[in-house]
Order: sequence, then structure tokens, then C-alpha cells
Amino acid sequence: MSTAGLEYPFADTPAPGELREIVPGVLWLRMPLPMALDHINLYLLEDTDGWWIVDTGIAVGPTRDMWKRVFATHLAGKPVKAVISTHCHPDHIGLAGWLCERWRVPFYMTQAEYFSSLVFSRLQAEHFSWTSEQFMQRAGYTREQVERVRKSFGGYSKFVEPLPTAYLRLVDGGSLVIKDRRWRVVVGKGHSPEHACLYCEALNILLSGDQVIPRITSNISVMALEPEANPLKQWFRSHERFLDLLPADALVLPAHNTPFRGLHERLRYLIEHHEDHLLALEQACLDATPTPMELLPVMFKRKLDDNHLGLALGECIAHLNFLHQRGQLARETDAQGRHRYRSIDATLSQRLRARRYEADDSPPLQV
Repeated sequence: MSTAGLEYPFADTPAPGELREIVPGVLWLRMPLPMALDHINLYLLEDTDGWWIVDTGIAVGPTRDMWKRVFATHLAGKPVKAVISTHCHPDHIGLAGWLCERWRVPFYMTQAEYFSSLVFSRLQAEHFSWTSEQFMQRAGYTREQVERVRKSFGGYSKFVEPLPTAYLRLVDGGSLVIKDRRWRVVVGKGHSPEHACLYCEALNILLSGDQVIPRITSNISVMALEPEANPLKQWFRSHERFLDLLPADALVLPAHNTPFRGLHERLRYLIEHHEDHLLALEQACLDATPTPMELLPVMFKRKLDDNHLGLALGECIAHLNFLHQRGQLARETDAQGRHRYRSIDATLSQRLRARRYEADDSPPLQV
């Protein structure tokens, strides 16, 4: 993954559970994750009367004990006064309920992320329905693969403490004043429904969560819950908007990897990266009518195990929905119930960039 044009002002990273000062009043805390992506970056913002926590870490492993050590040694005698979660994924909300309960403080989140968190943290095995099976069948899963997923199906409650039962809504364009500095809420979409980033003009710092990460690309997926969703279109629009709204020289504090400068370079690279995938998928559907499962090698060169297959297919379908809803791929359902895709014409090249946003927001009604 190219990182050309990016600058990394910190030579190393804090150890798990340790803090590093970015600037006075902004602290970087790294917590471990029990997966290949083995860390998450959390941030603490100092106010006159307490601390704001931005993202929480996951509710397994040593994270809770690490937070207790932070409270005992790093808060300069001030309490926690609020918790913010940028979006609904378990490494960002895992300990929100515990933190808010421990300190009796409010929880800030966008509306779509809060209710998505409630849904996904409460899914049970019985929620695997005919719609779940149909989505997988249309993607090209075999019967055996469907049954394996059925047996392990559920939400991520084991990674998340029960969420706060109330929240304060973050809205795009709104702001939080923390120690006389205004942090503007800038909402991005695509990776999650309504991802909140925070930008402070006085510091020229962007807390980007998972919306912009320097060395990896955030997953953009369609799930069975909303099979005709078009998150890639939302993602493109968000990143074009970030290019207009946010300065190129902002210091970006991401949820993974390390802080960096070069926001506009990274945004443009990510846009090009996904446009390349779109071109490759359309090309692959010129002389054949493949299923999403058969198109995975077009997007992913490495071998995928069961742990990564669902996310990879979700991302592939996000690109296919984008092309289908824009009218560049026809979609049919074969006798086995699998979706198959066919390029409508062979004219590729710059047409993609010229027509990126022409698809209607409403998905086609045919299934």
C-alpha cells in the first residue's frame, strides 16, 4: 500500500497502555487488539475540569486493567468527563458502557452509529434468517459454507460491554468546545454509517478514526442487513468532501497505524485505489458472467480464510452494487440463486471518473 507523500512526525509508538503527548492537552494512547491488526489508537483531550476520551478499545484482554492504570497515573488529578465513540465497531465502543458507568459521564456518538451499535451488539444466533441465507447464496457461498456461518452467527456482544442507555448526538458541522478549543464534527460515510471525525482548526489536528488510515484501507462492505446498500458511493463522496473541507497539512490522528501529515495525498490515493478495483471488476465481467465469490481474486491477491471471507465478499459486493446501480453492470440470478454480473459495454477508461456520482441514491427495486 503506497504511502508516498506522507510524513510521520513520531519515530516510534507508545507501548500498549502507555500515553504520548501529541501537543499539550492531546494524548495518544495505544491499546492491544487480539487479531492481526493488533492495536487501536485512542486519544484523550484535556479540558479545564476533566478529560474527554475518544474511542475506548475492546472489552477483552488487558484493556480494562490498562485503563485503570491510566486513571491512576496519567490524569493529573482530573476526572473523565465524557466518552466519544467515532463509530460502531467493537474496538471503538467495547468499553464505552463501562467507562460511562464508572465515571457517570455522558456518551457522545452520531445517531446512526449509536443505533447500529445496539443492533450489532445484540444479534443472536436466531437472527440468522432466510434473508441472511439468501444474501450468502447470491454471493456464491456453497451450502457447506452457509452452514458454517450459521453455526457461528451472532453479534459482537462478547467484545462489547453493554452500551450506555443514553447518548448525546454528534451531528455533522456541530462542534465541541474543549479547553477553549473548538473541535468540529466532520462526518464520513462508507466504512460505517455515520462515522464522526473531529477537527480542531486551532491545532490543525484531525481525529480521523477509521475513516482515513495511512497504511491500510478501511473495509467498505455490504452486509445481509442491507443487501442493496451503496457504501462505496458514500465513501467517495465523503472523501471528496474531506478534500474540500480539511487542510492538506493537518496532522491526522488515526485509529490505527501512526499519526501522519499528507491528508490530501492519502485521500487521493484511496480514491484511485477503489477506482482501480472498479475498472478491474468491470473488465472481468466483459467476457464472462462471474459471481461475487468468483470475482474475489480480482480484488484480493492473497488467499482468504473463513475469518476474512465475509469481509472480502462484503467489499466486493460494495463495488458491484456501485457499478450495477450506476448502470455499468447488468445483474442476473442463475438457477442456483447466485448473482452473476455482466459488463453492459466495453468502453472503460476515464468514463468511471467522469460518472462517479451519477447513480441515483435509491437502489434498483429488482432483486
